[in-house]
Amino acid sequence: MRHLLTVVRRPLLRHRFIIQCADYKAQRPQPTPAPPSPPKPPKKPVSFSLHGESWEDEYNWMSQLNDKVAMRHMDVYMEQEEKYTEAVMSDTDRLQSKLQSEIASRLAAELATPPLRWGPWLYYRRVEEGKQYTVLCRRLAKLNEEFISNKSPSSGFDFTSGKKIEQKLLDYNQEAERFGGYAYEELSEVSPDHRYLAYTMYDKDNDYFKLSVRDLNFGSLCSKPQADRVSNIAWAKDGQALLYVVTDNKKRPFRIYCSMIGSNDEDVLILEEPQENVHLSVRHTKDFQYLTVNVFSAQSSKVYLINAADPLSGLTLVWECEPNTHCIVEHHQGYLYLFTDAAMQGQPVDHHYLLRTPVTSSCSPRNWENVVTNDQLLTIEDVDFCHSHLLLTVKDRGKYGLYSVSLPLSNDKVGAHLKEFNLQKLPLPDHVSQIFPGSNYDFNSSTMRFTITSPVMPDAVVDYDLLSGQWTIVQQQNLLYERTRVLYGSASSTSNSRIPNNNLSENNAADESTWNDLSEYYACEEYEVPSYDGALIPLTILYSRHRKTNGENPGLLHGHGAYGEVLDKRWRNEMKSLLDRGWVIAYADVRGGGGGGRKWHHDGRRTKKLNSVKDYISCAKFLVEREVVQETKLAGCGYSAGGFLVASAINYCPDLFRAAVLKVPFLDPTHTLLLPILPLTPDDYEEFGYPGDIEDFRSIRECSPYDNIRKDALYPAILVTSSFNTRFGVWEAAKWVARVREYSIYDPSRPVILNLTTDIVEENRYLQSKEAAMETAFLIKMVDS
Repeated sequence: MRHLLTVVRRPLLRHRFIIQCADYKAQRPQPTPAPPSPPKPPKKPVSFSLHGESWEDEYNWMSQLNDKVAMRHMDVYMEQEEKYTEAVMSDTDRLQSKLQSEIASRLAAELATPPLRWGPWLYYRRVEEGKQYTVLCRRLAKLNEEFISNKSPSSGFDFTSGKKIEQKLLDYNQEAERFGGYAYEELSEVSPDHRYLAYTMYDKDNDYFKLSVRDLNFGSLCSKPQADRVSNIAWAKDGQALLYVVTDNKKRPFRIYCSMIGSNDEDVLILEEPQENVHLSVRHTKDFQYLTVNVFSAQSSKVYLINAADPLSGLTLVWECEPNTHCIVEHHQGYLYLFTDAAMQGQPVDHHYLLRTPVTSSCSPRNWENVVTNDQLLTIEDVDFCHSHLLLTVKDRGKYGLYSVSLPLSNDKVGAHLKEFNLQKLPLPDHVSQIFPGSNYDFNSSTMRFTITSPVMPDAVVDYDLLSGQWTIVQQQNLLYERTRVLYGSASSTSNSRIPNNNLSENNAADESTWNDLSEYYACEEYEVPSYDGALIPLTILYSRHRKTNGENPGLLHGHGAYGEVLDKRWRNEMKSLLDRGWVIAYADVRGGGGGGRKWHHDGRRTKKLNSVKDYISCAKFLVEREVVQETKLAGCGYSAGGFLVASAINYCPDLFRAAVLKVPFLDPTHTLLLPILPLTPDDYEEFGYPGDIEDFRSIRECSPYDNIRKDALYPAILVTSSFNTRFGVWEAAKWVARVREYSIYDPSRPVILNLTTDIVEENRYLQSKEAAMETAFLIKMVDS
């Protein structure tokens, strides 16, 4: 940052200088400084063997957390890496500063979240001037029916009546003082009677989440429950009881307790699972009449029901199926509804479906009936309930749709095809990438909130009134207004917009002019790319309409492909800096990820993990062969398991990429899965494989980024980011970086650098923009300079 602080002083020119050519002596050109040399950590080989295969890990010492000598060496090595990264990026200081200013200027300027109405209250979070963390607040809706403004909610004072109308519930800046300087909240639940707030905060000194309950009438902490290692909470008995799940030392949820608020009695143990492969979770139904307990193991998936009015009355088994299934139970007017992807009649299914059964059924096992006939072309992605409607998020031939169905369902409709229901289609923009349901706590309200995401549109928070047919965009950043103001100075600056209501009965399709859509400036194209085995891989391409030239643009290809999670393709403001510089941003929805059904996920996990890598390579080659991206200007990007994907692809085709950014990547699955240092979950093994299984082990070794680095190959420039707060240890990134440098051909124009952060970046907007600026500057320097 020295260039921002240095004052350049020049002598005042009081007269003209005449420089004669005869007297002029050209200055000698300054020699180009030698490129910095990467650090070389010590090698201390350790031998391993399994299933008849033996190998060595020369950097295994980096993960020996209990070896004080090794950790001192690690500290020295990390300092060397930090200095090397600074040296490599030193010539981008001005560019990083410019990029950070650009990105920070586009950060949404909302001072508060959109208020969420629940019963008589409006709940919201807001930022106080000069403070880092938010404040959770509420106010009575009747005192300010028109309160929707996100621009200036901070006063909490009605100047007309002279009364304070806002109640502060929790100041997270004060919580930061309790928890080591920063506030990271995992769970937060207001009781159904609006009297208490239960929440969990991360205790970084002990690496777990701590449960607290606050009395909202007095603002004080309740004496109990106060528990450590809490992973789940659910209210019962109209707010008089709280159920919470506690994890063991390996972070496995294994006990459920019930605490009576205001009572001095000890918390009651509801359920305990001593077996190491069993995990528990608890939640309340949206009407707060029941609690559901999910018990997942390697043998089965079970759902139990608890009467919320009497949480100590015992558990009733209502559903049991094969392991590794998604099971959510809801209650509506005497019926239990089950949303699941369990096998039907012993046959595996590719998508979720919806069942129901009377809550009073005495059959064992229960008889569940199909609510909707299954359709391979029209699949249900998610469901939500309120007292009057059932909300369905569907995919119709790959395109998202949002539909509402009036409740209760007539018996003659149950089991019919979805199109035979009296559906109300809710408006959506083009190119929807995902739909996220809001909290929607108020079961008795007919207004449901959703967040709509798109590659060419900032996230839109939308309220749909299902009775009146009205819909309102309650919050969406408007980059077009900002663009007009900056370029022409004619429009007022705003980062929020209130859109006039639109009647659904008249219009089932959304008027594109009502959304803050950027498709006038940025094009979004969708392709299906054949992979090596003929599977068609969805590829989304985004670029500036004014900067696209065939075969000349640099490009960045994102990928994830794990855990059945949908690749995040939402509009991100930091990407605008690349788009406006002529970059193409692409997203490869490879197998192993979500959005394509259960089979799509399973075709990219465990012994089929290599499919994900080959899918990603196929999409990369498509971009080059179709001249969407210049052949020598393609970069890759992956986060967490996406880092595993991109690093594996680089091992297979190092000459295909010019650069890559790997964010907190999973790079050493062999040792992480075989000898875990940080706790792993069953999902991790189900995704990447069990080392004890010989077929899984061979697949792990075949795909492992750390074990398959090419010797004497020219690797791309790579930026690896890691953090001391990630579930994949820093040593994974450090080991991989060291081995890539050792094995590959050294080229100072293609450095492999490691950038470490000690803070939780997601909780700090300044750090977000700083990290994004560095990653963007790295890509520009290595690819486009």
